[in-house]
Amino acid sequence: MRLVQFLSILRARWRLMMIVLAFAVGTTVIVSLILPKRYVATAAVVIDVKPDPIANIIYPVTSPAYMATQVDVIRSDRVARQVVRSQKLAENPAVREEWLAAGGQGNIESWLAAALQEDLDVSPSRESSVINVSYKATDPLFAAGMANAFVQAYLDTTLELRVSPAREYSSFFDSRSKELRENVERAQVKLAEFQRENGIIVSDERMDVEMSRLNELSSQLVTLQAIASESGSRSAQAGGASADKLQEVLSNPVIAGLKSDLSRAEARLQELNARLGDSHPQVVEAKASIRELRSRLGAETARVTGGVSVTNQINRQREAEVRIALETQRAKVTKLRAARDAGSVLQRDLENAQRAYDAVLNRLNQTSLESQTTQSNIFSLSKAVPPTKHASPKLVLNTALALFIGGLLAVGAALLIESMDRRVRVPEDVTESVHLPVIGVLPGAAMRVDSNRKHRLPPMLTRAPARLPSPERLA
Repeated sequence: MRLVQFLSILRARWRLMMIVLAFAVGTTVIVSLILPKRYVATAAVVIDVKPDPIANIIYPVTSPAYMATQVDVIRSDRVARQVVRSQKLAENPAVREEWLAAGGQGNIESWLAAALQEDLDVSPSRESSVINVSYKATDPLFAAGMANAFVQAYLDTTLELRVSPAREYSSFFDSRSKELRENVERAQVKLAEFQRENGIIVSDERMDVEMSRLNELSSQLVTLQAIASESGSRSAQAGGASADKLQEVLSNPVIAGLKSDLSRAEARLQELNARLGDSHPQVVEAKASIRELRSRLGAETARVTGGVSVTNQINRQREAEVRIALETQRAKVTKLRAARDAGSVLQRDLENAQRAYDAVLNRLNQTSLESQTTQSNIFSLSKAVPPTKHASPKLVLNTALALFIGGLLAVGAALLIESMDRRVRVPEDVTESVHLPVIGVLPGAAMRVDSNRKHRLPPMLTRAPARLPSPERLA
């Protein structure tokens, strides 16, 4: 359809269009005036971005998911039920009668919560942590009261959602701390019993002292072993044929004097033998003197070598005593080390139990503080006040929409009627209908075109002279 044809149809059907437009606008105005006026009251809450002073966490208020979660919490049945209970709507006889008239099925609180949620509107502000809570009602006072009630119920629910888990955690950590305290006490008792049974208190200082003593005894034993080995070899030498070559024998002054006397006596004996003979009394006397000196020298040598044996025995005895002391000290150190290891295990068990108890006790203190908190990170920013102007119905807006929609309906009705009763209004209609060129146009002439595409001239043309061709010939 061309624009000329479209405009010609609108010009021909303008009365119908005006009727449709007037009906649409009039109906909209009448309905807008008849409908009860509804008022919208708005309250606002703000979510604090500062870290929590107890839990020391920062809430992700800038996250869209967090804001969407808070919006869903406000719209939840839990908040709506809290509003019903706080406003005592279920106790209102008129409300109860309305519920019974609606069927009385289910719970009245659930029915009221669903009814309140229908008029509730929650919208978070863009790029901020403010949430607007609006409520629509026919009474401005009731709308403001419900908006404030939803905000207060939301604040109470948020605080309850925070405090309830903290109370459960506090109860859990309390019972757990009692168990851990019992574990600490048992570990302390075991350690005390172990120390009392062993009669010692194992410490690093005592272990250092005992190890120093053990090392000292080990050094003494090594030294005495060397001395005993030397004295043993000297004792063996003293008991052999070379006893006179010992250092003690060689350095003894008595033996040295006896040896000197023996050397002089032997020299005198040789002199006497050479001068007097073996049987001379002086020779016999000299031989007796030499025998006495030899006897005295042997006795003195035996006495000196006996001292070496005694020294060897003393050294061996000292070595045996030090060895016994070393073994005793080694056994003592081994016992202390075993006791320290066993005590260390008990001490570690006690320390682990104490650390676990301290950790649970810290969590218990924190959750106890969280369970006793009286505020959350959400605060009321502004209270709802009774509105002075109604929010709906909006007469001007509805009239504008009625004009627009009514205009569309008017154009549609004109086109519909035109399609049901098609007429030739412009020369292009004749060309499109019979597919023949237009010879001439008479002012005011009109032609109907039926659904079978049969053509007939209007009455003023049928009464024309015969020189005009008939529609069959034109076809």
